[in-house]
Amino acid sequence: QVHFVESGGGSVQPGGSLRLSCVVSGLTFSEYAMSWYRQAPGKERELVATITTPGPGGSRIYVDSVKGRFTISRDNAKNTVYLQMNSLKPEDTAVYYCRSLGRTYDYWGQGTQVTVSS
Repeated sequence: QVHFVESGGGSVQPGGSLRLSCVVSGLTFSEYAMSWYRQAPGKERELVATITTPGPGGSRIYVDSVKGRFTISRDNAKNTVYLQMNSLKPEDTAVYYCRSLGRTYDYWGQGTQVTVSS
């Protein structure tokens, strides 16, 4: 059975930092592209960042609003994908989810709340 478990959310002041983690079990983690999504109150869920599988052609993709502030990374030995979030803004407030989407599968975590407020 596949499980995605996020952690690391919390409350932080504007300009602060948080690191989210998503531990994956039940699949060969290194073979899957991984993404972080977020959903703010009253808004649709949006893609924040994606990291493709390692090796030639592997890449990171970010939504424009987080470029230069957020970094997605993965540790295949720990079956974990991270989202380092720096210079946080109130508009980053949302529930953050990790996801892996393919032609025959679509896995989601349960989400972790991030609140940016003074």
